[in-house]
Amino acid sequence: MHHADGGRAAKEGRTGCGSGARGYPVHPMPRDTFSELYPFESNFLKLDGLRYHYLDEGSGPVLLMLHGNPTWSFYYRDLVRGLRNRFRVIVPDHIGCGFSDKPQRYPYRLQTHIDNVEALLEHLGIEQFSLAVHDWGGPIGFGVGVRKPDRLKRLIVFNTTACLTRNYPVSILACKVPLLGSIAVRGFNLFAKCAVWFASCNPEKMTKDIAAGFLKPYDSYANRIATLAFVHDIPLNDRHPSWQAGKAVEDNIHKLADKPVMICWGTKDFCFTDFFLNDLRQRFPQAHVHEFRDAGHYVVEDAGDDILELAGRFLKGA
Repeated sequence: MHHADGGRAAKEGRTGCGSGARGYPVHPMPRDTFSELYPFESNFLKLDGLRYHYLDEGSGPVLLMLHGNPTWSFYYRDLVRGLRNRFRVIVPDHIGCGFSDKPQRYPYRLQTHIDNVEALLEHLGIEQFSLAVHDWGGPIGFGVGVRKPDRLKRLIVFNTTACLTRNYPVSILACKVPLLGSIAVRGFNLFAKCAVWFASCNPEKMTKDIAAGFLKPYDSYANRIATLAFVHDIPLNDRHPSWQAGKAVEDNIHKLADKPVMICWGTKDFCFTDFFLNDLRQRFPQAHVHEFRDAGHYVVEDAGDDILELAGRFLKGA
């Protein structure tokens, strides 16, 4: 772990770590193995007739954790286990992801995901909460936070963005090409498979069973609907349906500038590079920034032990 004192990030490994699980899992892992990795009770909220899956573990001050694409609540499993003895940890799977329903016709848009998280908070009667966000969980969580900033206590930020930009790698933008994206992302599951390879830099941690856990909900063309929909929902210009929702986040995130913020950043991220970290530093000048030089996009996977310790202290106000 490295504590940041400047805007520098590791230059090497920018195209990804390439040191994860050797080979992609072909067969699903045994059920008892998955239960050991993900030992949680499933909860569901009905949203417009759809099942919205979430974890609700422990008791105490509330920590809401939001995942990105192509992950799901499995990404936060070790943090849930490590924090639920001190906090009430709530982790939803966005519609189309994880154990939530995966409708083929659905408005897979930023604003819809924000509304769903707000509906969950209202359903559970959550008034005050801290927030941890990663990847798409950033815009979604920031979108929730800026609407009711008085309810947000503390903010933990993993590799993500709060700005509208075209500064994404070609490998991501290529998936927006209609036919190519459908074949690669939904047909061959390349987005999720490549993620367990390129997004993690810790080969000891990213075992075949853990890789299989990441891929578990995305086992068919139909079940990969949101994996592609999230890519299509990246707004690159003001004609995009999610541009206004993204603009509302960008224009209002200053409302969170007085909150205690901790940024934990994997510097070998193939997607969220120095540009994104520097932007977040400017938006949250008060943030405690921890750069992990041997971590990639899946920073919680690569540096989980250090992050668990930091998060526990940060959430208690230390």
